[in-house]
Amino acid sequence: MCSSVSHASDHGQTSRFLLLPRSLPAPCPHSISCCSSVSLLADSPSAPVNVTVKHLKANSAVVTWDVLEDEVVIGFAISQQKKDVRMLRFIQEVNTTTRSCALWDLEEDTEYIVHVQAISIQGQSPASEPVLFKTPREAEKLASKNKDEVTMKEMAKKNQQLRAGEILIIVVVLFMWAGVIALFCRQYDIIKDNEPNNSKEKAKSASENSTPEHQGGGLLRSKFPKNKPSVNIIEA
Repeated sequence: MCSSVSHASDHGQTSRFLLLPRSLPAPCPHSISCCSSVSLLADSPSAPVNVTVKHLKANSAVVTWDVLEDEVVIGFAISQQKKDVRMLRFIQEVNTTTRSCALWDLEEDTEYIVHVQAISIQGQSPASEPVLFKTPREAEKLASKNKDEVTMKEMAKKNQQLRAGEILIIVVVLFMWAGVIALFCRQYDIIKDNEPNNSKEKAKSASENSTPEHQGGGLLRSKFPKNKPSVNIIEA
């Protein structure tokens, strides 16, 4: 290994001296493999984050996770095992960008531990944080399912009652409109039937006013006497 020492003179100039060791140490026979392993570890993807177990049932579950945005992942690997049991189940899939995996053939009322690893071209990532989950019992699942069914039936019954009330209100409103229309038509017919009688009475009264009759049966004579011819004699 080489080292340099700087020395400042009285004139302000700096001189550098190169110190060479008498003998160089022999190279490490594992240096190449060590360097390659370090570079491979640096290029491997990061461990998945936000590992979650969803859709938990008595015999199945779904594991989901996220990876960093700037990493290219081509697959995943999941290790599944029962709590306090050394038996391990390993699931691996490549050429996929999915972020979820279904776990099957689980035992009910049993605790499981899962780890997720991301796979890239450079290799596998470190394992994620362990996630512990417990499968429910089949009886509990059926009970919750029955509760959901009862709730759905009650909601359907309430909806039917509401619909029946709405239909009743609509029918009542239609009957009211029908009564109003019938009453209007009846009033219109009455008015229409009275119009000819009124016209006849008006014509009769008009004729009586224009040609009045005498009590004896003849026409009334004029009250004003007729003008007699007058003769005026003028003496010359």
